[in-house]
Amino acid sequence: MATRILLVEDHRLVREILAQSLGSDANLEIVGEVGSAVSAVEATRTLQPQIVVVDIGLPDMNGIQLTALLLREWPGLKIIALSAYEDPCFVKEMMRAGANAYVTKSSATLELRQAIHAVMEGKSYFSCAVATTLARQYRGQQDAGAPPLGRREREVLKLVAQGKKSPGIAQELRISVGTVDVHRRNIMRKLDLHSVAELTAYAIREGLVLL
Repeated sequence: MATRILLVEDHRLVREILAQSLGSDANLEIVGEVGSAVSAVEATRTLQPQIVVVDIGLPDMNGIQLTALLLREWPGLKIIALSAYEDPCFVKEMMRAGANAYVTKSSATLELRQAIHAVMEGKSYFSCAVATTLARQYRGQQDAGAPPLGRREREVLKLVAQGKKSPGIAQELRISVGTVDVHRRNIMRKLDLHSVAELTAYAIREGLVLL
């Protein structure tokens, strides 16, 4: 019996390409294609797929939240994350939510089928690019840990990662805006990070904030 698969991806063209690619495998059956989290829940309920391929960047709910929601209602469901991002923080959050595999969009036509078969055999699967990134990060952590941040620096970093601006951080921590800016500069210097996006990724990776 063919494995029943639901595709959850908000770009119609990407869905069509993936469906065409997987459709050449007689052991796989695409039972549905939807573009939002709300539609994914309804389709899972009515179509009863064995595997749901979940895009992380959905318009109404991110894929991490959707994965957790689906598995609360259908614990036996298999989830394969589909993402444009290789950042370990996204991989970690998807795995924490319960995903069984993580495939990048750039290699999906080549690796998604492998991921599906691996998951149905009870295994986990990571795209080659993701596995390389995870290995590189692990080696880096083994070689040299990041310089320690002070308590106030960690508080500032957490608020920056939550999207707050310097005036809001200053008000919440009851310090001056100038002091907040000094902490931000020190954090970026210590961690060798250069943008809010990099600071946010680091904060998620360290467990200071969750997606």
